[in-house]
Amino acid sequence: MCKDGCGQIRGPKAMPTLKEKHAQLRRWRIRKKVQGTKERPRMSVRFTNENIYIQFIDDAAGVTLASASTMAKAVSDRNKLGANVTSAKRIGALAAEAAKSKGISAVVFDRSGARFHGKVKALADAAREGGLKF
Repeated sequence: MCKDGCGQIRGPKAMPTLKEKHAQLRRWRIRKKVQGTKERPRMSVRFTNENIYIQFIDDAAGVTLASASTMAKAVSDRNKLGANVTSAKRIGALAAEAAKSKGISAVVFDRSGARFHGKVKALADAAREGGLKF
C-alpha cells in the first residue's frame, strides 16, 4: 500500500492556475471592502460561461435574502438565455423585481472581480431601471 496515491494523475482542478489564483485574490480583496446588511444587502453577481447568478446577501446574518438567475424556474424560456448582454439586461430586471418583493430598495453592488463593462454594466443598469439604488 502506498500513501501517495500510487501514481494517480492529478485532475485539471487539482492545482489552480495562476489566472484562477489571481481571480480568487481579487474576489477576496473586494469582499473585505464590500459588506451587506439587512437594510442594504450585498448584490453578488456571478457569471459563468453559460449562466448568470445574482444573490442578495445579508453578510451580518450570513443569509441570502433573494436570488435570481438564468436557471430559475420563474424565468420563462430559460433554455434560450445565456451569459450575454441581452440576458444580463433581462436578469437584472428580474433581480430588481425579486428584491423589491422582499422589501429591498438599496444594495451594495459586488461584481465579483469582473470589470464594470459589457454584461456587468448591462445587468447593473437594468437593476437600476428596476428601482434598485446602488
